[in-house]
Amino acid sequence: MNTRLEDRTTAAANGTDTTGTAASGADANGTGTAAAGTGGTEAVIGSARERIDSLDERIIALMQERMSVSESIQRARMASGGRRVALSREMEIISRYSEALGRPGTTVAMTLLELCRGQV
Repeated sequence: MNTRLEDRTTAAANGTDTTGTAASGADANGTGTAAAGTGGTEAVIGSARERIDSLDERIIALMQERMSVSESIQRARMASGGRRVALSREMEIISRYSEALGRPGTTVAMTLLELCRGQV
């Protein structure tokens, strides 16, 4: 797995950022600071869910940006008489996601590529 991705994944699992600083609602060991009672657990879960929602918003925005960039590439390719899709490039992308995320990365890449092919 890509080392930087491993660092981010490990940090996220531990509730820290990539510098080792405790994220909101978690100490350096990844346990909730208020996890002593049920209310503390609910606070940790609520905070983590808010973070996930924020991350999802960013991921969606990045995917939409990627779709737009991909569309401009496809239009340029077609305007010059080329094919809309470059299969060798798609294989590079699938490989990158697979290396970084394991087997599910292939599915993620295929879905992303399908979204980005669009309706040009």
